[in-house]
Order: sequence, then structure tokens, then C-alpha cells
Amino acid sequence: MPMLLHVALWEPEIPPNTGNIARLCAATGCPLHLIGRLGFRIDDSAVRRAGLDYWNDVEIHQHAALAEFQQWMRERDGTIHCLTSHAEKHYTKILYRTGDALLFGAETRGLPTEIMQGQREHCYTIPMPAGKVRCLNLSTAAGVVLYDGLRQLHGW
Repeated sequence: MPMLLHVALWEPEIPPNTGNIARLCAATGCPLHLIGRLGFRIDDSAVRRAGLDYWNDVEIHQHAALAEFQQWMRERDGTIHCLTSHAEKHYTKILYRTGDALLFGAETRGLPTEIMQGQREHCYTIPMPAGKVRCLNLSTAAGVVLYDGLRQLHGW
């Protein structure tokens, strides 16, 4: 299966969210990028204890800082699409290319302002029409946006 889209998590904090997103990546063949300080361990014993039997089926990249990930993407001519509750454009407006990345922020803090300012034209949101919550769970948001990108690129 050809590489489709990348899923990137900036400083994820909650292990089950990252585990669910890893499962999503295993199911779709999309690489997972973990950026910055993680709120949990991902060594073999921690992964085994968490019951993540599909972890070895995911192409995982770790980047010490966002700048390292951005350079990695530039070298591959990919666009980074930032998902945030603070954007105005809906995620359905993203024009995907194979090799692009979806960047999600930490569960309690989202993406830092400086990241969004540097990527202003590539910031998108998932609309919350009922207005009762400010955002979706991280793994739910990743699934919504990733599958829309795969639908757009490959008719999934």
C-alpha cells in the first residue's frame, strides 16, 4: 500500500488517545509522528503492558521538536495541516496531496499559538454546531479528519 497521509501528534499527554491513533494508523497504513515531550513511555514493556498488540504494525517516527518534524516534511515536499479549535476554516476545505501531514496538539493545551501563526493558511477546525463542547477527543478528531483525507485522495 502506498504511503497516504501522515498523522502527527505534538506532545500527546494521554496514552489511550495515542494508542487509539496508533490503531487508526495501523488500519490505514499511515505513519504516526510523535513530536516533542510525551506524557508517557513508549518503550517495549510499556507498550506490551498497555496491550497495544498492533504497535509494531505502525510506522512510528519520533521528533525531538516541531522544527525537526517541519524539516522532515520539507525534505519530502509535504504540507502540514494544523487542526485546532481556534481556526475558522473547516477541515473539509483541506486540499490534500499524498504525503501531507495532519498535526494535532496536546489534549489539554492544543497547538501553541506560535505554531498556528507560522502555519496560518494551513489551520483548520472541526465545526461544533451545537456549541456545547469546544472540541472532540483527540483520537476522534484524528479519525474524522484522516478518513476525510483518505476519501478525498483515494475514494475511501
